[in-house]
Amino acid sequence: MTSTVTGGCLCGDVTYTFDRDKVISGHHCHCTDCQRSTGSGKATILFVPSDAIDMKGELKTYTVTGTAGSHVTRGFCGKCGSPLVSFIEENPGLTIVKAGSLADSSWVSIASSFWADSAQPWSPVDPTCDSVPQNPAMG
Repeated sequence: MTSTVTGGCLCGDVTYTFDRDKVISGHHCHCTDCQRSTGSGKATILFVPSDAIDMKGELKTYTVTGTAGSHVTRGFCGKCGSPLVSFIEENPGLTIVKAGSLADSSWVSIASSFWADSAQPWSPVDPTCDSVPQNPAMG
């Protein structure tokens, strides 16, 4: 069984591959920026070392200053608009992959939820995993 996973946008203009054994962890983020950027109650994300991902195609990006002050750049397909990845300027070795953009996400495991304080009642925090009120403590 191969550990290489693939993903990409709805139209196929932007694709990526990575070794799923390189995934650091998986999470749900309920911050209001993720809610707006996904059009949903949360973003389900995977932390992957940037040097482990091979991306093909051209991403369009949009950068915001998050509530905690970090600079978050979201990458999406300029043709179909699919959200694919995010980058945090203050953590340049990390790529945050949107789990919904994987060709097969059946293997994804969620370790925790971030920004539980912002979770909507119609998209609550999963009670079976750890959660933190806002961003997790780093380092």
